Amino acid sequence: MKEVDPKLTKRAKAFEFWMQAPMPMVTLFKTYDVSALLKFSQKSGYKFNMLLCWCIGKAASQVEEFFMLPVGDKLIAYDKLAVNVVIASHNGEIYTCDIPFIDKIEEFCKVYEELTGKVYRNAEEYSLGDDYMVIGTSAMVETELDGAVNIYAGFYNNPFVIWGKYRKGFFKTTLPISFQFHHTQMDGGHAAHFLELLQKEIKNL
Repeated sequence: MKEVDPKLTKRAKAFEFWMQAPMPMVTLFKTYDVSALLKFSQKSGYKFNMLLCWCIGKAASQVEEFFMLPVGDKLIAYDKLAVNVVIASHNGEIYTCDIPFIDKIEEFCKVYEELTGKVYRNAEEYSLGDDYMVIGTSAMVETELDGAVNIYAGFYNNPFVIWGKYRKGFFKTTLPISFQFHHTQMDGGHAAHFLELLQKEIKNL
């Protein structure tokens, strides 16, 4: 990671417009066809949510805006991505866990299982530190969700993806997903491109 001069980036105007905005976060909702993801999960034995996290990282890695994030009053550039997940530990409490994005799905799933298992057993958070641009996620699979808007704290500007329980139909399985991002980091067009790439990666499974 390194600090960059916003004026020398494509986000110069966005940095000027949105860094001081009282509510600079934008949330988009999209319903996905996750039939291929569910089928691959059942065939491979990989967890559904783990595969979805890989798809999120894979789609994000193709959008250059994900590699730059407003942190405090600075604009930071990154060369690595991670996906953060929420884990319920053995004591019933929840903790977060950073998973580095790895392009090879088998390797990503192996690291995912190792790190989330460690968080479950130790009942403590696992962070990769400041070297990764982290995409937050929250899976509330106990219920079906139409959408969710996350809190804006003013210090956690990272993009965030939220989903609930998938919905099985006669011909396909669907899943509504919420995507929240800081307007300094990207515009609506960039976010829409990411959402389309996410659907593509899900279908490609």
